[in-house]
Amino acid sequence: MSDYQPISCAEHEALEFAVLRRRKLVLRWRDEVGEIRERVVLPVDVATRDQAEWLTCQDASGSLAVVRLDQIVSAVPI
Repeated sequence: MSDYQPISCAEHEALEFAVLRRRKLVLRWRDEVGEIRERVVLPVDVATRDQAEWLTCQDASGSLAVVRLDQIVSAVPI
């Protein structure tokens, strides 16, 4: 993904800590068409692939979602 814009180290670290501590987040992000989505999620993993960084998270129904980190608008711990 050549258009990926790396996020700040502090934001990346906060997401990694949320994964390690199993801390739920109110996650807001832009989807593939640019719509803002918001869900309470449990972050599962932060990974690098395809020249971008991704957050895998699980919502209350148990569904997994994968969000590119530069598409996250906010991630607030609850």
